[in-house]
Amino acid sequence: MADTAKPLLIKRYASRRLYNTETSDYVTLEDIAGFIRAGREVQIVDLKSGDDLTRQYLLQIVAEHESKGDTVLPTNVLTDLVRSYTTNVQSVVPQFLQASFEMLREGQSKMMENLQSFPNPMAAMPGFEAMRKQQEAFMKTMMGGLPGWPGAPGAAPKGEDDAAAGSADDIAELKRQFAELQKKLSKL
Repeated sequence: MADTAKPLLIKRYASRRLYNTETSDYVTLEDIAGFIRAGREVQIVDLKSGDDLTRQYLLQIVAEHESKGDTVLPTNVLTDLVRSYTTNVQSVVPQFLQASFEMLREGQSKMMENLQSFPNPMAAMPGFEAMRKQQEAFMKTMMGGLPGWPGAPGAAPKGEDDAAAGSADDIAELKRQFAELQKKLSKL
């Protein structure tokens, strides 16, 4: 069984063929991309010189995906990367990109945790409760005339208030929550 804690060593032969040292077979760039997608670290070295070619091949994988239409990097980002190679900003860009991707990974992890920890994943969304109440009030208003629906004539009152008094209070509260939600959304 392969030790997945250390990087998978791929050797590049003089013929430019790539050799997986764990499985003793030749691999393609797409195979290497698959290893990386599966969470495996990969190191590619030149057999003769011992030079680390990992960055070169990772860039080639990205370039091939971009050329197939799998656009991940917008043109303005690529342009800024090219500019960073010709300015003194070059020293800041790698740290910025690394920190940005780390934040993205952490955000994805937290989102997945939230999705798994709630019976209803939407309940974790900010403003969800206000939207739920708004939908409930809308349904009461729309369906209030139907027999058997809460708020309909002859329907049982809710608690101490009758449905109409509760409905007016609910609508006022929903309007207030909706206004708050709109403010939050406009800030985003």
